[in-house]
Amino acid sequence: MRSLIIGGTRNLGPSIVQALLRDRHEVAVLNRGVTPDDLPKEVERLRADRTDPAQLKRVLGGRAFDLVIDTTLYTGPEAEAAVETLAGRVGRYVLLSTGQVYLVRLGVKRPYKEEDYPGPVMAEPAKSDESTYENWLYGFDKRAAEDVFLSAWSGQKFPYTSLRLPMVNSERDHYDRIYGYFLRLQDGGPILVPEDQVPEDGGLPVRHVYGEDVVQAILCLTGSDLGKGRAYNIGQDETLSLEEFLKMLAEIMHRPLSLVRMAREKLQRHSLLPYCSPFSGLWMSSLDNSRSKEELGMRYTPMPVYLEKLVSYFQSAPARKIEGYRQRARELELAGS
Repeated sequence: MRSLIIGGTRNLGPSIVQALLRDRHEVAVLNRGVTPDDLPKEVERLRADRTDPAQLKRVLGGRAFDLVIDTTLYTGPEAEAAVETLAGRVGRYVLLSTGQVYLVRLGVKRPYKEEDYPGPVMAEPAKSDESTYENWLYGFDKRAAEDVFLSAWSGQKFPYTSLRLPMVNSERDHYDRIYGYFLRLQDGGPILVPEDQVPEDGGLPVRHVYGEDVVQAILCLTGSDLGKGRAYNIGQDETLSLEEFLKMLAEIMHRPLSLVRMAREKLQRHSLLPYCSPFSGLWMSSLDNSRSKEELGMRYTPMPVYLEKLVSYFQSAPARKIEGYRQRARELELAGS
């Protein structure tokens, strides 16, 4: 099979490439060539800024693929360019979408189901509230992209499938979210979390997904007609509170857990969020995965199992300096004040 990955260099990309190569696909990746990577030499490199339709057409025009996996599509215009460029020349188009398409919906509750997608969305928030606006825009634009594909399926049977993802936990997570928690548990100091991050006060649940399970979902679709024109929530079975998650991580690391709760406004004022506790954001989705299990046969890696894998990876890899740990001294100062 001839397969194209749009993106392919960060987080899930390398794992997708390796999985397809193991299944004897001819693999090409299309990106701007900006992010360094360690992809195998047999992978064909295509260079284009996918936000420029003319570049996309110039590079992909006339080519056909059995499978396209789009890891970097964010807006309606990008979706329109992809459909126009590849219509009639792709056997299966897999879009990696997001659970955030539900967070901008009105009147739905966690865990979100695929049936919750249609309906009214939130009005555009004030741009002065930068975090809320950027998160709303991300979900709004992703919905616009999905709507383009749904229309293309309805009108011309463009063979797309949307995989809606919550936070993805993986060895290559370039946001270093679990690694940030790992470093804080390793140094023995307290982890600062907002006071409202407790279930009885509306704290958001931790229901994410292991990166390798996303790869498995893609492989479930490869070479079949399953799920064309459909969307699937891809996410782990367990729903945990933040504290339950941190206790699990601490037990795996054989480290004590110390939490210090502070007002969210105080943590924001000191510019400590989201780094001090990445899973304390107000825009985390929680997805019902029933459809993917029933229709695709998905089976998800239990969270304790994949956390063991991540901890083992972090412990065996060279220590790294990350942006999310730079302000650790300030965290410890506030915790002791």
